[in-house]
Amino acid sequence: MRVFSFYEKASRAFHDYPSLSKLIVIFTVSGSGLVAYSDSKSSYHIENNVDSSHTGYKKKKVVVLGTGWAGMSFLKNLDTSKYDVQVVSPRNYFAFTPLLPSVTCGTVEARSVVEPIRNIIGKKKGEILFCEAECTKIDGPNKKVHCRSIQKEGSDGKKEFVVDYDYLVIAIGARSNTFNTPGVEENCHFLKEVEDAQRIRRSVIDCFEKASLPSISEEERKKNLHFVVVGGGPTGVEFSAALYDFVNEDLVKLYPKAKELVKITLLEAGGHILNMFDKRITAFAEEKFGRDGIDVKTGSMVVKVTDNAISTKEMKTGEISSIPYGMVVWSTGIGSRPIIMDFMKQIGQNNRRVLATDEWLRVEGCQSIYALGDCATINQRKVMEDISVIFDKADKDKSGTLTVQEVQDLIDDIIVRYPQVELYLKNNKMKNIVHLLKDSKGDDEKKSLELNIEELKSALSQVDSQMKNLPATAQVASQQGAYLAKCYNRMEKCEKNPEGPLRFRGEGRHRFRPFQYKHLGQFAPLGGEQTAAQLPGDWVSIGHSSQWLWYSVYASKQVSWRTRALVVSDWMRRFIFGRDSSRI
Repeated sequence: MRVFSFYEKASRAFHDYPSLSKLIVIFTVSGSGLVAYSDSKSSYHIENNVDSSHTGYKKKKVVVLGTGWAGMSFLKNLDTSKYDVQVVSPRNYFAFTPLLPSVTCGTVEARSVVEPIRNIIGKKKGEILFCEAECTKIDGPNKKVHCRSIQKEGSDGKKEFVVDYDYLVIAIGARSNTFNTPGVEENCHFLKEVEDAQRIRRSVIDCFEKASLPSISEEERKKNLHFVVVGGGPTGVEFSAALYDFVNEDLVKLYPKAKELVKITLLEAGGHILNMFDKRITAFAEEKFGRDGIDVKTGSMVVKVTDNAISTKEMKTGEISSIPYGMVVWSTGIGSRPIIMDFMKQIGQNNRRVLATDEWLRVEGCQSIYALGDCATINQRKVMEDISVIFDKADKDKSGTLTVQEVQDLIDDIIVRYPQVELYLKNNKMKNIVHLLKDSKGDDEKKSLELNIEELKSALSQVDSQMKNLPATAQVASQQGAYLAKCYNRMEKCEKNPEGPLRFRGEGRHRFRPFQYKHLGQFAPLGGEQTAAQLPGDWVSIGHSSQWLWYSVYASKQVSWRTRALVVSDWMRRFIFGRDSSRI
């Protein structure tokens, strides 16, 4: 993937759109953050040994399901002149989901975080067909996708149609996971889509308006102004902080009698909020929420939700308590959509949580179907499963032992094929795999470094313990989309698909390297213009400076100059005039 710095993007955009030059001061604030968070070219590196020309090549049809982070990234990076492309999605736009908590409180307007998908595909070469419809069935054996339009056509209802494909890319995301808790679907708000954020915004205002009616009791006012957030992950924490700011900076001025009655409660079943962050960030967030008056209840699992109360169970004592509320936002993880669950049953993956793919993002058991983003997870192959193959391939002289040179020939391939090896080396502060193998030998044997297969097994026995599923984040989905697009851009001249058996140098390397995720850091806005940032290299920053870095990064990551301008103008409007409290 070609990487542009912020300044390269700016110069190109100013050439095409001179009026944007007026915004240069805004976009260069904390500009260093923009450059630092440019996507890494190495994350999508592919062996450059395939001729890119395709004269006489018959175009194959690629069908893309979904217009979220994974689907959008795939479309933006795909050379659409090489394929017939058809996109099927129930929404005709891409949404910048990290800003949805800001939409719930009027900090950013809903239209500022969406880009029509036709604007994105309209800039691509070739013709891309878009259908605003939902997929109802995936017929893998016959390479067909059954779809239903979301638009009603008179008395005939919603029109159904079938789309053929040569390659299918599933990028339809996931839904909120209710864990089958009674009453959640009927009584809770979710925060996955733009429409969810808009509903939450209206509900917040409704709660304040109800509490302002002269006919209700003091107890009812307290109930209406009690906002409960379930889930102490990044989304739940960010929404709680955004709601606190909205209430204390804007709404209390309009509803002065409600100031002392408002209460925000954050429920988390685990021992701490923000468990995926550094412990320093977790401690700071809990301390700050305590100072702000946000009631953080850890070790509290929700067991039932009714239309006016939420029941929780204390994990330590087993005590059940009931809490009256005015509004509940449910943010406790993700689950598969019904279409994915049906497809998993069809291909024999019905015992899994999400679709399983190999390291090249191809759905296991399917030759031409790929899955990206939240609807899938990579089933990373274990080193110990292939240890005999690895040894046999490396032992070229068939001596029964590996020499230093044979180990050196093995290093690059094994690290690429098994990313957990590199992670293990990093966590144990080893420079390379030779150090790992040497540590498995006795002091007298270290100089020779000749390993038999049992010694190799012993040296690598703990490596697979480093394997972790990739987080369900926009960053992962975006990198996967870019990676798969690069594979597709070269696939038509390959004799085989990008997948292949384990190979080592001298016998032909992979034409396409397996996908490797490069973590670029994460943010946790905590309200009051303070943000926690955890960046690569174990660098943690908390405070106002991190908030400006957050502004800088999120502005740079918008998919168009139109949305950049809208988002930044919304931030400026909020600083000058405050948040909009209308119910619209």
